Amino acid sequence: MKMLINVPETVVTDALRGLAAAHPELTVDVENRVVVRRDAPVEGKVALVSGGGSGHEPLHSGFVGRGMLDAACPGEVFTSPVPDQMARAAAAVDSGAGVLFVIKNYTGDVLNFDMAAELAEDEGVQVAKVIVNDDVAVTDSLYTAGRRGTGGTLFVERLAGAAAEEGAPLDRVAALAQRVNDGCRSFGVALSACSTPAKGGPTFDLPPGELELGIGIHGEPGRERRAMMTSGEIADAAVDAVVTDLRPDGPVFLLVNGMGGTPLLELYGFNAEVRRALGERGVPVVRTLVGNYVTSLDMAGASVTLCRADDELLRLWDSPVRTPALRWGC
Repeated sequence: MKMLINVPETVVTDALRGLAAAHPELTVDVENRVVVRRDAPVEGKVALVSGGGSGHEPLHSGFVGRGMLDAACPGEVFTSPVPDQMARAAAAVDSGAGVLFVIKNYTGDVLNFDMAAELAEDEGVQVAKVIVNDDVAVTDSLYTAGRRGTGGTLFVERLAGAAAEEGAPLDRVAALAQRVNDGCRSFGVALSACSTPAKGGPTFDLPPGELELGIGIHGEPGRERRAMMTSGEIADAAVDAVVTDLRPDGPVFLLVNGMGGTPLLELYGFNAEVRRALGERGVPVVRTLVGNYVTSLDMAGASVTLCRADDELLRLWDSPVRTPALRWGC
């Protein structure tokens, strides 16, 4: 398997060096693996800190900046960052208004962020937490107790980040983050396995002509394996799964997310089918994102995330955001 790397052992370090070179608006501590917005801490502002295993870029480091995260902690590929990273990030961005940890529901992430919160609070940092668990495909998967955190993480980080940017206090930012999470549902499909640098090949066997419905972002098994389907058939399956669980009674935000190895030509075509499927089910969409945002290395496939929208959340969504991977209004 050909990969554009030096050696597997330095993949994350090399990526962080490249991130720093491309984005001077960020402070990148390569040695300690902490990415911080350069103007942090922002006086009087609640800070958002997230993180997780590398391999899901631009999540999370690509979402550091105005209107989203104040800091991110990248771990090794598909491996949680360690508590010291998270505590160091919290200390770097805390202005005295407190810190919200945004945690995807994977066992290692949850345990390590819990320990980091204790370390930070011992140093006088007030910490609140939200656990993102938006994946409807399976419960109690290989890495989780409960539902996995996937594409809904983007909506939590963006909308809670926008509220924090406006000066909302910690309790309100945390409550809004929880409300957004509660209104998010996701479903993913793999057309191929991903290949990790350490292994140098596919992480699981997916024969030609088959796909996996309900895949996790680490290549975890989904609901079922089927013969290859058309874009429209996949859209119907994903939308059915999400809408049946979420039961939206109003407008939604839509994320049509690539898993890392699917070109935009195909993702935009898939978006057309997702919008058709939502229209047939009477679900209005107020904003749409199409692209690779929560990925799984080089996996071919896509995920669909819906997030309930209202006037407040729409205003927050449209407010200025400036990060490496998401930016408008500034």
